[in-house]
Amino acid sequence: MFNRRSFVRKVGMLSAGLTVQGAAAGLTQQKKPMKKGPIVLSTWDAGLEANVPAWVILEKGGLALDAVEQGVRHTENSINCCVGLGANPDRDGHVTLDASIMDHQHNCGAVAFLERIKHPISVARRVMEKTPHVMLVGEGAQQFAIAEGFALEPEKLSKAAQAAYSNWLEKSQYKSPSINRENQLDHGPFAPTRLQNGEWNHDTIGMLAMDQHGNLSASCTTSGTGFKMRGRVGDSPIIGAGLFVDNQVGACVATGQGEDVIRVAGASTVVELIRQGRNPQQACEEVIQRIIQIKKERSKDIQVAFIALSSQGEVGSFAIHPGFSFAYKDAQRSELVKAESWFK
Repeated sequence: MFNRRSFVRKVGMLSAGLTVQGAAAGLTQQKKPMKKGPIVLSTWDAGLEANVPAWVILEKGGLALDAVEQGVRHTENSINCCVGLGANPDRDGHVTLDASIMDHQHNCGAVAFLERIKHPISVARRVMEKTPHVMLVGEGAQQFAIAEGFALEPEKLSKAAQAAYSNWLEKSQYKSPSINRENQLDHGPFAPTRLQNGEWNHDTIGMLAMDQHGNLSASCTTSGTGFKMRGRVGDSPIIGAGLFVDNQVGACVATGQGEDVIRVAGASTVVELIRQGRNPQQACEEVIQRIIQIKKERSKDIQVAFIALSSQGEVGSFAIHPGFSFAYKDAQRSELVKAESWFK
């Protein structure tokens, strides 16, 4: 529950002590030995299924890059309101997709505002491997995808997305809903929003993997905020915001309100803090705290979360609010892990 007095006190303590405390944690953090065997982790409960095809590749000695592509392709292939062509449209009724991918050698690729292509993550990989660019957007990204053999899918909303869109049009009438709206089932430009059951709407899946060689890769794919303004792009396709990989240090992927991830260059900042000596948990917490400092009391209305994986195989995650979870898989276990959060 949000308590203004408690919040102000916490932010005051944070402002006074974050730098010193973070530095002290970094100085005392000891590097752990490399964890044996591959690891894959991904955001939200959808990650449990996404980790399965990723693990098939990893357990056979395959590359982390192949694993993170195939893992999130599974989610893109599902027909739901969160990711892929079955997702909720923008406010003009069009589904637009963003994705990014990065490997252990700092190679990266991304697409944004892509329409009618089923697997934006694979297009992002083609951008990485077959062009001199990092990002293609809109019509140009679609033309490139078609030239690379991707099918142009019919523009038709899924049944669930059509129902949600019709409901949104009736209530919102093309007006951005207030961030303090009463109906918490509504989507809008401030998504992800809290549902009546305490969970959060989300429209992104991000994945991190370490292969048997100890190499890291990351992927992220999204339909963006449901009923967003036409042309809006969030953090997911932005290298350094939605995801980042430094094979000598670690990897991170973000989920949640993209605008606020971009403000702090979220994923690259988490990795940089790991470089400075924090473990992944400490690094994720510190970047969430920075967002809290920026948003102040407005942070009660948004959700942002990070997952991180160090080059030593350590895992960390932190969110602004309860309700975020990530799926973890290695040779010994497969489970959905409830992340810690700033608000309790």
